[in-house]
Amino acid sequence: MIVISTVYDLKKYVIDKRIKGATIGLFPTMGYLHEGHISLINRSVEENDVTIMSIFVNPTQFGPNEDFDKYPRDFANDCKLAENAEVDVVFAPNVTEMYPNNYNTYVDVQNITQFLCGARREGHFKGVATVVCKLFNICMPHRAYFCQKDYQQVQVVKRMVLDLNMNLDIVVCPTIRESDGLAMSSRNVYLSSDERAQAVVLSQSLMVAQKLVDAGERSAKVLAMKVEQEIKKATLANIEYAEIVDCELLNRIESVDTKALLALAVKFGNTRLIDNSILEV
Repeated sequence: MIVISTVYDLKKYVIDKRIKGATIGLFPTMGYLHEGHISLINRSVEENDVTIMSIFVNPTQFGPNEDFDKYPRDFANDCKLAENAEVDVVFAPNVTEMYPNNYNTYVDVQNITQFLCGARREGHFKGVATVVCKLFNICMPHRAYFCQKDYQQVQVVKRMVLDLNMNLDIVVCPTIRESDGLAMSSRNVYLSSDERAQAVVLSQSLMVAQKLVDAGERSAKVLAMKVEQEIKKATLANIEYAEIVDCELLNRIESVDTKALLALAVKFGNTRLIDNSILEV
């Protein structure tokens, strides 16, 4: 495994590999790897000749009151885990490399970014789309790997790829969970022991909703209310949203007729956690 920190060197590496006919998989990350990340690396290694993993905590997707400076980082351990998982290249640029002086170009995917997290984190998905677009241009992958836990982010990236005629496939991998059901996240490290114990209510509420659908409930309003009631059993939970929306457009719907997305954002103390599931009729 090699570590590359400049755009020039990575492009040189990628062009050489593509000339030789190698397929390239990209897994964009902000580091602080866990087993959920490793599952996506494994998928890329299985499906491509070369796997590139980026480690870049992207400042443009953090708001002024969010946790950019405190976001967990452990570059040495990330590299060790990446190498063990057979990553070929870790791309680890600094902020100046990605956003040099007088940087002025951003990618703004509209409509689907006005809902859920996009409605509450102004500019977040503009930052996500911009950095992902840059990574696609730098790494020139055949496939890029994302996790369903970040469902809205995946939809934004897929829309950008479609609208801008980008030549790669977006591979969506399932959410990886702890043994008690909590979705794996780098931010879980922020949770106190009590918050961590109560955070399992998120996955539990997803299961409650599916059971209600299985029993015949179709009203999105009723389902969302039941989910909120379940989450509120956790005294430390502060619900930001619990919404049932269209799987592609991400706008609210009135009833679950075939399938729908149940999306959650809940704070435990200062830690904001997201989770979701596809409700199937």
